[in-house]
Amino acid sequence: MSRFETKVLIRETHLDLFGHVNNATYMQIFEDARWDYITKNGYGIPQILLYKKGPVMLECQIRFLKELHARDEITVTLEQVFTESKAHQKVFKLRQQMINAQGEVACEATYSYGLFDTQTRRLIEPTPEWKIAMGI
Repeated sequence: MSRFETKVLIRETHLDLFGHVNNATYMQIFEDARWDYITKNGYGIPQILLYKKGPVMLECQIRFLKELHARDEITVTLEQVFTESKAHQKVFKLRQQMINAQGEVACEATYSYGLFDTQTRRLIEPTPEWKIAMGI
């Protein structure tokens, strides 16, 4: 997978009482970028409903490094983190960052995720379609 990037404008509704982005909003912005990525790679809601398989997040580690404020334009990135053999692997890692206009990382999150079968309610090995969508 090559690095995916999308631009986001920080809105007033993203802010907390301190005038910077609310911690839960960081997670929402990261999730929006993930949906943009898999949808652009052919695995959006229609495919999830068709295949009855979709992404599930298993773990998240997040670091808040710089404040973001209203009307900041940021770049949200997404890239796979490969740490072990991909053969017969069900759990993968990806890293996302929010980068401010000065090129500084404002927030970074590392996620463990997998492909979830909605019928068996189990984590499954990635299908060929899912591998393409996630660049595995």
